[in-house]
Amino acid sequence: MPLQTPVSFVDVLIIGAGPAGLMCGNALAVTGGIGVKIIDQRQVPPGPSKISVGHADGLQPRTIEVLQSYGLAERLLYEGNHMYMCAYYNPSQSGGIEFTTRVPDVSIPTARYPFKIALHQGAIEDAFLDSMAQHNLKVDRPVKPLAIELSRDQEELRSLSSYPVKVTLAHLNAATDADKLEVVYAKYVVGADGAHSWVRKAFGITMDGDQTNYVWGVVDMVPDTNFPDIRNKAAIHSMNGSLMIIPRESEKVRLYVQLSEKDIVDATTGRISKSKSSPESILEVARKTLHPFHISPLSDIEWWTIYMIGQRVASKFSVEDRVFIAGDACHTHSPKAGQGMNASMNDTHNLAWKIAQVLKGWANSSILRTYESERRKYAQDLIDFDKRFAALFSGKPRTSADQDGISHEEFFKAYRTAGGFTSGMNIHYSPSVIVNPKHQSCAETLVVGQRMLPQVFVRAADARPVEIHDLLPADTRFKILIFLGSMDEESRLLEISALADQLSSPTGFLRKYFTDGQASSSMFDLITIVAGSKENFNYLSVPLIFRPHWSKVLLDDTDVTGNKGGGGYKRFGISSESVTFVIIRPDGYIGMVAPADALGDVHEYFASFLFPCHRS
Repeated sequence: MPLQTPVSFVDVLIIGAGPAGLMCGNALAVTGGIGVKIIDQRQVPPGPSKISVGHADGLQPRTIEVLQSYGLAERLLYEGNHMYMCAYYNPSQSGGIEFTTRVPDVSIPTARYPFKIALHQGAIEDAFLDSMAQHNLKVDRPVKPLAIELSRDQEELRSLSSYPVKVTLAHLNAATDADKLEVVYAKYVVGADGAHSWVRKAFGITMDGDQTNYVWGVVDMVPDTNFPDIRNKAAIHSMNGSLMIIPRESEKVRLYVQLSEKDIVDATTGRISKSKSSPESILEVARKTLHPFHISPLSDIEWWTIYMIGQRVASKFSVEDRVFIAGDACHTHSPKAGQGMNASMNDTHNLAWKIAQVLKGWANSSILRTYESERRKYAQDLIDFDKRFAALFSGKPRTSADQDGISHEEFFKAYRTAGGFTSGMNIHYSPSVIVNPKHQSCAETLVVGQRMLPQVFVRAADARPVEIHDLLPADTRFKILIFLGSMDEESRLLEISALADQLSSPTGFLRKYFTDGQASSSMFDLITIVAGSKENFNYLSVPLIFRPHWSKVLLDDTDVTGNKGGGGYKRFGISSESVTFVIIRPDGYIGMVAPADALGDVHEYFASFLFPCHRS
């Protein structure tokens, strides 16, 4: 009698449990009510079940903000090394290198976290795994995908009740043949399975771009050195090549060492050959580059690798808005700019809430198209930056004898100019169904399409200072910030009261999109910010629809010490003489700003992608 292959149905199947896959799995698990299955080929104990050394090692300031929105940043802030400064060294007249300058590594004034975190990828994955476990989601390993089929029936692809993706899986550690194969039918599949993505190849998606001639070695170790900036990030140009130092957790450092192509690349294949290198040979190059300073490992080298820089972007990020690829599966680039893991996690941070809203029946599936339009443009911008940065970092430095080389000023200017991009602070999504900049002038510095700026306000009820970012969790809800302005004058109170009546109408967007009749629901979270004083403001004077809970009324005032908060209206370019709406997407990016007299445009914004709910 033939064995019957087990069949299961899930809302979302995630293939790959690296940072991109785990970000996606965690985001969907936290949402609740969504069936998620996540698989990975890496072995379970006693074999390696996670990455404990090497691989990616840096979190940019925006990624820290994103992790904070899931409640995961505190742990990583504690475990990781904080990089505040970057030191630059260049060739000296007497040979070797000499100190040039030292500057803040993060130069963007709006950064909530004005530093980067260096911490190995395994620790970051652990944070996701522990969070997922709290929501009853674990990674199935070792499981390998064997086949994938996507329905061609357009009616089935459009139906939210269908499972149009069929994936055949192999459980590599199955005890019997009967347990080895499994067929999964999924509504959506996310391929977060790395640079050699099986999902990408299965759908014939190409990677467009080039392979450079730049070859680099990487070594992780605890150093013995007299180099004075070993605990700062350091960018070093020498006549022997370039070197970057990343100070890591637990006394460790990572060295990125420029190598000679002829010593590493196999002449017959044109590919790098790890057999042609060793950690000792990489360190020997590093010693020559660091001269007159010395460096050697205090103990065994923890991890090492070599790589040739490739800069490629997938031709598309989705198939029929049912299968998506993310992370290294859709973009590859140099690791020295610290973008790989950050870009990967932010891909699925962008995607997960959109899938969740469609699955819950809140949003039209058209919002899924914005994943590719937003993240592919970002990936292409990243590759363009990486090409310039890799060429500058790998190029010969300018000296008195070689005026054609790259000057420190040229390298420094390029790196600082790109600071908003590399930190993630200035990522700017273009106008779309969920990005509407029509009324940008009513909140000039809250750039529609960019992330919400951090700002401390004080709660009106108890004067406790709160960071606005901490009130914007990544929970699939839109956050509606209502800047009521000043409430000191009678005319303003009448204006605010009239607006409250208007929004309380069944046709107002606060009532239109849910069934429970409450101002704060599973779809919207309201936060009201008043230009008032903690000494004399009564939060009960705010109309009920604008204060769904006592903790949701904030004041643009300083805390009791006078050191935190205040000046938010001025900083954001918002008038205190009128009402302004700031709509924050579930991923923390600003979808729209609008004055109260453009309430019709706010209605149209939500109506363009949300489904009205029907009352029973």
